[in-house]
Amino acid sequence: MSAQDTPAHPRHLLAETLGHPVRFSLMAALAQTEEFDFATLRDHLQVSDSVLSKQVAALETVGYVKVRKGFIGKRPRTWLKATKEGQAIWRSHLAALREIAADL
Repeated sequence: MSAQDTPAHPRHLLAETLGHPVRFSLMAALAQTEEFDFATLRDHLQVSDSVLSKQVAALETVGYVKVRKGFIGKRPRTWLKATKEGQAIWRSHLAALREIAADL
């Protein structure tokens, strides 16, 4: 069997954007629910506001996360949601990781 006949290694299917541990964890959390408020997600991921904000911005730029801002009473709030594209990329990324882990 030649190298051309060998299927591409599953690592080529990984989403580079999700290689960062906080972005990976953020997408994992968003995949489990419809929407997360910023403070709850920050506490769950055990990161600072600035770290989460930077990683949310990176995911929002590529279209994986949607940010919604509003108020509860007079207090500003931010909610985060995985987009349909973000959900699809997350599933594909996890499938590639599983394939890599099972590849012996």
